[in-house]
Amino acid sequence: MKLGLLAGGIGPRVRVNLDVIKHAETLGFDSVWTAEAWGGDAVTPATWMLAHTDKIKVGTAIMQMPARSPAMTAMTAMSLAELSGGRFIVGLGASGPQVVEGWHGVPYGKPVTRLKEYVQIMKQIFKREAPLSFEGELYQLPYAGPGATGLGKPLKSILHCEEDIPIFSASITPKGVAAAAEVCDGFFPIWMDPEKHHVFDEPISEGFAAAGDKNMSQFDVSPFVTVSMGDDVEKCMMPLRANMALYIGGMGARDKNFYNNYAKALGFADAAVEIQDLFLAGRKDEAAAAVPAELIDACHLVGPAERIKERLQRWKTAGTNGQVASMLLGCQQPEALELIAGEIL
Repeated sequence: MKLGLLAGGIGPRVRVNLDVIKHAETLGFDSVWTAEAWGGDAVTPATWMLAHTDKIKVGTAIMQMPARSPAMTAMTAMSLAELSGGRFIVGLGASGPQVVEGWHGVPYGKPVTRLKEYVQIMKQIFKREAPLSFEGELYQLPYAGPGATGLGKPLKSILHCEEDIPIFSASITPKGVAAAAEVCDGFFPIWMDPEKHHVFDEPISEGFAAAGDKNMSQFDVSPFVTVSMGDDVEKCMMPLRANMALYIGGMGARDKNFYNNYAKALGFADAAVEIQDLFLAGRKDEAAAAVPAELIDACHLVGPAERIKERLQRWKTAGTNGQVASMLLGCQQPEALELIAGEIL
């Protein structure tokens, strides 16, 4: 099993801790990942990280698909892959309706259809087998819809990218996971209980069947795992309570919250309802308190070093069984990264 580092913070300042990233690189981490929401973008810090490292791969978790055309994303990926010697990984996501329509000003549309078409177009561009032509539900190339001049023509990338560029998707809905399994090289669940991989088995199998000859050796499951090492378990859990309450309770409308549905699928249906009710009522502290410790413990690593080592065995088993390819660690504690690297790598 490989290790990755979630290092692209989202906040009022762009913060890239190069010391921690270089330390992870020295420890043998395979990858480091950036992020974006509605402020700083994911590509700029990824470029910065690639320029200041030598071996570690850098990926975007995620680039918001509705914010960029498939061709623009392909151009960015090819440029960074070429400049870095093949160390760039594309991580795509649909984002959510509130961000897509409220921030980017474009229709949210059909995220599963978008992912499939988006990746197909990108792969055509990478291959350069013929000038780009695509006729899909959301994307038509050349464009011939309202406002078109009629002058569009199929084009082939000027850049000959010879590097392999993996494409990952951030998906947790059954249809989204199936689409990722069909067209992508991997996906990253925002959280995962390594003992409940079965929640993804059916959609992954469905995606493989649609792709044809594909299996788990060609598809990486790479969940986000927060690591907080300290003597007080509850104190380590506190930031996670607030974060998980935000997603389960407030990341989306009441009837369209993918993370709430996912918490239910992991076996915490009653808690998911309570967290959302409290969060949407403005009682955020109570929503955070309602996040079960069992859910946090199932998906993350918290507490003293020995406790983390013990809880890490579940992840090692999932890695040995081929159910988890990489753990993408949300952690800025060098000693915790050293502990986990010593156990996994």
